[in-house]
Amino acid sequence: MSQSVDDILAQAELYSDDDIYRFITLPANAITAAASVVAQVGNPFIALLVDKDEVTLMLEDEDYHEYQKRLLDHQVSETRYRLITFDVVLESTLVGFMARVTQILADANISVMPFAAFSRDHIFVSDTDFEKAMQVLAELKSIK
Repeated sequence: MSQSVDDILAQAELYSDDDIYRFITLPANAITAAASVVAQVGNPFIALLVDKDEVTLMLEDEDYHEYQKRLLDHQVSETRYRLITFDVVLESTLVGFMARVTQILADANISVMPFAAFSRDHIFVSDTDFEKAMQVLAELKSIK
């Protein structure tokens, strides 16, 4: 049976840890340095994204401070982020889930940094918007 966005929103648990995250950008040729940090960090949530223009790391703030000297020519986001996970398995054919989530948060003037894993979606919001985002998303879960 195919999933619907409304059903998934109703089923999804909103999970967050108590951590602060930072986004770090590095030159495109810094993949080895970034990957070595990822390999050494033992936290349950970390991300490494590589594209043709840059390497992006998403680390807990504490880990950033520990490893920043190894990340040559990097820039770190001024914004401190909090994680929100939609803790439900999403079918790869589900259409419109993140569109609905980001639209409702945009309507509340909340900026979002989305991340997708194989079976779950995650978003990062500014730590100053976190409580409001959780409230808006909790209301969205109950709309059918």
